[in-house]
Amino acid sequence: MSFDQDSCYLCKEDLRDPVTIPCGHGFCSICLKTYWDHADHTGSYACPQCRVTYNKRPTPRRMGGSRHSTVQRNSESFPPPPPSPDYNYAGPQDVGCDICIGRKHKAIKTCLMCLASYCEKHLKPHFESATFKRHKLVDEIGHLDRQICPQHQKGLELFCRTDQMCICVLCTVKEHKGHDMVSAEQERAEEQQRLGATQAEIQEKIHDRLKQMEELKHAVDSLKTSAQRALQECEKMFSDMMRSIERMQQEMAKLITSNKRAALNNAEGHMERLTHEIADLKRRDSEITQLSRTEDHIHFIQSYHMLIAQTEAEELPTVTVNPYFTFGPVTKTVSEMKQHLNEFSNDELVKVAKTVNKMTFCELDESKKMRRSTKGETAEEAPMYKSVPVQEPHYRDDFMRYACQLTLDPNTAYRQLYLSRGNRKAALKRDPQSYGDSPSRFDSLPQVLCKEPLSGGAYYWEIDWSGEGAAIGVTYKGIKRTGYSDSCRIGYNRKSWSLFCSDSSYTARHNKDEMQINAPYSSRIGVYLDHAGGTLSFYAVGDTMSLIHRFKISFSEAVYPGFWVWYESAINIIQM
Repeated sequence: MSFDQDSCYLCKEDLRDPVTIPCGHGFCSICLKTYWDHADHTGSYACPQCRVTYNKRPTPRRMGGSRHSTVQRNSESFPPPPPSPDYNYAGPQDVGCDICIGRKHKAIKTCLMCLASYCEKHLKPHFESATFKRHKLVDEIGHLDRQICPQHQKGLELFCRTDQMCICVLCTVKEHKGHDMVSAEQERAEEQQRLGATQAEIQEKIHDRLKQMEELKHAVDSLKTSAQRALQECEKMFSDMMRSIERMQQEMAKLITSNKRAALNNAEGHMERLTHEIADLKRRDSEITQLSRTEDHIHFIQSYHMLIAQTEAEELPTVTVNPYFTFGPVTKTVSEMKQHLNEFSNDELVKVAKTVNKMTFCELDESKKMRRSTKGETAEEAPMYKSVPVQEPHYRDDFMRYACQLTLDPNTAYRQLYLSRGNRKAALKRDPQSYGDSPSRFDSLPQVLCKEPLSGGAYYWEIDWSGEGAAIGVTYKGIKRTGYSDSCRIGYNRKSWSLFCSDSSYTARHNKDEMQINAPYSSRIGVYLDHAGGTLSFYAVGDTMSLIHRFKISFSEAVYPGFWVWYESAINIIQM
């Protein structure tokens, strides 16, 4: 992703009439025009360097400020650059013959004396003529202007150890007089030895990495086997538990059925007895009715005393019915058992999840730091990747629980960024704004950071963007603020991460890595940061949350949300 800011990616020469496109890369105006003219018939335009595509041909913007002046100064010191290459015949990686006219052949050798590259045909004089016998030929190289002293226009032959730079013979007379100087060949020989030591270290690291790779592969295989075995065993245990619950269900059904049957049998016995008693009483009632109608007084008196004596001697039992009898207590007991079982299961699952999440499968040792072996420079700490214990939400309402309020910091804003809506909106304008001097300000790139540092928890915010292109990301406070280099660009270095949005695609960027993502266009992007868990996720906000890209990071300090805004584009932080 990184590129030389003073050279064009297409022609490999110093930038001439430099322009930039929405993704932030710069090219010569004529090179970019030639490159995109050949893409007109396809209707799709891609950045030659990062391959970000656009549905319509973007309008290149001329570079201004310090970078343009640097190129202008360089153009005054160097001879006029060669004409732009013909992209129909030579790719950006080819070195063309400097002698060929029209269609250039690919160079096979470069002469360090002539400072020119030759194809097979035009190289013949160097082999056939005695004039060129002392000329030194090497494999073809580009950027021959770098072999010439910019001040004296002589070949670079010496190395000044005092100033750590290559110089020509004339430089020894004045500029580097009295300095510690050696031939370029001698310096190369000494640095070659150090390079050999460095290579040995690299090879040893390769051996260690291969060994770690094998160990990791074995561990992954073991992990897969262990996970499969755990799944099978858990499935068997859950099946056993389900069978136990089914047995409990069957026992409960038997209990309810047997009690119902006993109660029904008892009720049926009472109903049968009551039926007989009712029939007997109806029979007596009928006899009394007949007796009361008889005209035989003797028969009446004799029968009356017998019926009365029989009725008074017999006492019928009373059947008492409970109108509130139900099996509700059984249902209530089972319901309570279900609740207790759910609570117990949830508690146990939480315990299991905590136990599993505390186990780290693999990680990088952050106590070890990578150091450069030359000039005493120390590289930044390598990130330590850990397992992520917190699972991200799935629905927007769940994300909103982590909503945070952000405001843009005017002290960091590029002078042509116009802030509005209570410092929640940023748009790139042509006229500089009246910002005061601040060491925190991005002086060359259209970028701005938020005031609020985010650390230790989970955060969520949403951004509306419009125009040709914008980048949304986070960065450590220590990102460089001056110049055009990748160390200043959000997403182009080890200190920052970003998602670049265009009208047709997205590009996720961090350090030297980038990933082009084809996802549906969305003008609103949701950002979820789990600082402690080590995730930074970008979502297309709509009826459903659609994941665009997720970074997995071990953050070493607080981060600040930041933005890169292109011409006629804008970003707006949504007030949650």
